[in-house]
Amino acid sequence: MTELITEKNGCCCHGDKCVLHEDERKPKSFYAGIVLFVIGIGISLFLKQIPQYVMVGIYLISYLLIGKDILLTAGRNILAGKVFDENSLMSIASIGAFIIGEYPEAVAVMLFYQVGEYLQDKAVAGSRKSISSLLDIRPDTANIKTAEGIRVIAAENVRPDDIIVVKAGEKIPLDGIVTNGESAIDTKALTGESLPRDVSVGTAVLSGSINGQGLLEIKVTKGFEESTASKIIELVQNASSKKAKTENFITKFASYYTPAVVGIAAALAVIPPFVLNSGSFQDWLYRALVFLVISCPCALVISIPVGFFGGIGAASSVGILIKGSNYLEALNSVNAVIFDKTGTLTTGVFKVTKVINQVGHTKDEVLKYGAYAEYNSTHPIAVSIKNRYCENPLNTIDEEQISGLTERAGFGIKVQVGNKNILAGNYRLMQEEGISVLKEDETGTVVYIAADGNYAGAIIISDEAKSDSSKAIRLLHTLRINKVVMLTGDNKQIGEKIGQDLGINEVYSELLPHQKVEVLESIIEDDYKQNAGKKKGNIIFVGDGINDAPVLARADIGIAMGGVGSDAAIEAADIVIMNDEPSKVITAIKIAGRTRRIVWQNIIGALTVKGIILLLGAFGYVTMWGAVFADVGVAILAVMNSVRVGRF
Repeated sequence: MTELITEKNGCCCHGDKCVLHEDERKPKSFYAGIVLFVIGIGISLFLKQIPQYVMVGIYLISYLLIGKDILLTAGRNILAGKVFDENSLMSIASIGAFIIGEYPEAVAVMLFYQVGEYLQDKAVAGSRKSISSLLDIRPDTANIKTAEGIRVIAAENVRPDDIIVVKAGEKIPLDGIVTNGESAIDTKALTGESLPRDVSVGTAVLSGSINGQGLLEIKVTKGFEESTASKIIELVQNASSKKAKTENFITKFASYYTPAVVGIAAALAVIPPFVLNSGSFQDWLYRALVFLVISCPCALVISIPVGFFGGIGAASSVGILIKGSNYLEALNSVNAVIFDKTGTLTTGVFKVTKVINQVGHTKDEVLKYGAYAEYNSTHPIAVSIKNRYCENPLNTIDEEQISGLTERAGFGIKVQVGNKNILAGNYRLMQEEGISVLKEDETGTVVYIAADGNYAGAIIISDEAKSDSSKAIRLLHTLRINKVVMLTGDNKQIGEKIGQDLGINEVYSELLPHQKVEVLESIIEDDYKQNAGKKKGNIIFVGDGINDAPVLARADIGIAMGGVGSDAAIEAADIVIMNDEPSKVITAIKIAGRTRRIVWQNIIGALTVKGIILLLGAFGYVTMWGAVFADVGVAILAVMNSVRVGRF
């Protein structure tokens, strides 16, 4: 009897996944305002006889439709005590333009600001998706064994000491110990290790692993919320909340700039006519309003997001997707780079890297014995051996020669190949069979081969380093980033060998996801200690698997390999490298540096030009046309300069 019991939490779900959607499109009224603005400009140019009140009405409606969000935000901020920010400055400047009769300028100010803000918000808010796919590693249901049969119930209702049944191809829903059955389970989602792990009675297994073959009965040791898969999801959620957000430069700058220019404008309107008895109030009010229009930070408001957007575009053109300008900016201050191993610095694809033969046997014979022994297996090691043997078009496997195959989980295979008894397996298998072998000290997985009771040789299978990896490490050192670390769930010998080959001195091996987070935390803590309680720079983590998602989220900058990376890793990351080349980390850092230089050119240039024209305006040497040039003209120049960022 099979009973299905399902329970849903309070979120909106579609199928098995809970997905959040946020509509970031502008309202139709915004576009209606743009249309009215264009109509008003057209009327002003071609129909000179239109009554003034009609033009004022068109521009006023357009102004309110385009800028209502800014006006409302400025009003709310003022009521909340935040009198001076970029919203209030935009509101004051545009209202000032209306007062002195520059209606198109008032609308244009709001339009430019909205477009700039929309571009920046779109880059950040639209790029990061829900991490809901991470839930895929934690099944919602479990097959629980009862006296009446197998029942399918919600995984959260399973208790410790219950017996659950996991079929071939299913994910293990809860941590436990195998009580019946043998299999090879895929733990890549948890440890990053590509090779399946052989399990049998008494072996501890983790939730989120995939049962590769056979039927397993597992005695549950931890409840749903305490399981490994649940902990990974919790780590990602908590780590995301810890990450510091880069404060928007314009908001910070406006907190000083806005009260200063408003105060100066007010003084300019009042002090000369009433204190110094110099000129009329109307003249000085006009100058003050011109001063406000000049001071509008359109050049900064537009050029800064466009500059960062140009950097993001330049990065995307070379296969680097950056999810927001804050992450691009953060790349300018990097103190350490931490790499995952499998799939990041290495290919993640296992290949035969060496064949060792003993006297009386050729390498071809050793490889042939291994291929025949592994013929019926789909294990990655078996596949790599068969692929290597069949690379030679003259080599074929005659299935009729294979008989008496016996597979021992965790040890290897016994098989009759023609008239020879072949053993293919690990060192323990050879010991149990009483075969004297030379224990090979090689990096990778060693498959020992024996024929008719005699040691014939060994086949070495390993995960090779990417051709780009050593270049990446070398370039990081040229950028004076000397703290380069590698984390891996693989064994210590393999981890240290890869690290040595690539020039990485600091290697942490045999790590589970939560241990990777702990290592990252310790590196952050050491950074604070070594710099007298101050943070020297940002820490980058580069990874590719679901198991890397917590570390990607906790790091200051998380970079995921998009080509082979898991969906969860890509969604948890801040930057995605689509072609899986580690050296693209350096490319991203260089693009960030170029972007920062151009953005600061815009900031300094815009403030310098505006400062000069502000002084001239205060003394009456600049008319409203000069104010328009200082605002719109400088903005256009700054945008043109920002376009250079994309020419990387």
